[in-house]
Amino acid sequence: MKLKFFEPAEAAAVLKCSEAWLRAGVVKGEFPHTVWGKGKVVFTSSHLRQIAELREVRSAGQPRQPIRVIGTRARQKTS
Repeated sequence: MKLKFFEPAEAAAVLKCSEAWLRAGVVKGEFPHTVWGKGKVVFTSSHLRQIAELREVRSAGQPRQPIRVIGTRARQKTS
């Protein structure tokens, strides 16, 4: 297993985000990371992949067409 290690500034460059956003995610406990020594935050290549997957937005498919309701009787049938 070959891991690369990244400091927050390097990881931010790889993920194309700000270092502050990355550190905020670490503080909130949202992002995986490693702590070395006296609190030095380090990311592995595996951590960066997980962070990218956490922020992935997937398509929900085709949007549903809204039901057109005209008149009071039609509204009563659909509710």
